[in-house]
Amino acid sequence: MPQWREITTHEEWLDVLEKSCERSVLVFKHSTSCPISANAWKEFQSYLSGTPDENTEYVVVKVIESRDVSNAVANDLNVVHQSPQVLLIRNKKAVWDTSHRNITQSAIRQALG
Repeated sequence: MPQWREITTHEEWLDVLEKSCERSVLVFKHSTSCPISANAWKEFQSYLSGTPDENTEYVVVKVIESRDVSNAVANDLNVVHQSPQVLLIRNKKAVWDTSHRNITQSAIRQALG
C-alpha cells in the first residue's frame, strides 16, 4: 500500500517535481493549526487506507513548518496558495487541485481515476 512522505526542503521538492515526469504525484499542503485542514487530513488518510492508486507518489508539505517549500510549490506550479490544498502533478504541471472542504476521498479518487 502506498505511503505518504513529508518533504521539508527545496531540494526534496525539486526531486518530487522531477519525478512527476515519471509518475503522478499528489501533494497535500497541510496546516497543522487549522481545523478545516485537520478534516481534510482525515479524508486524505482515509483515501490512503482504502485502495489508493499504486502508481502515484504521495507527499505532504506542512505549510507553517515548511513555508518556503509551500511557497515553491505554488510558484513552480503557478497555482494560488491555499491551505489545505491537494494538487495532482504530472510532467511538472498541476493538472488538478482542490482545497478546503472540497478535499474528500471521492474527489481524490476521481482525480486519480
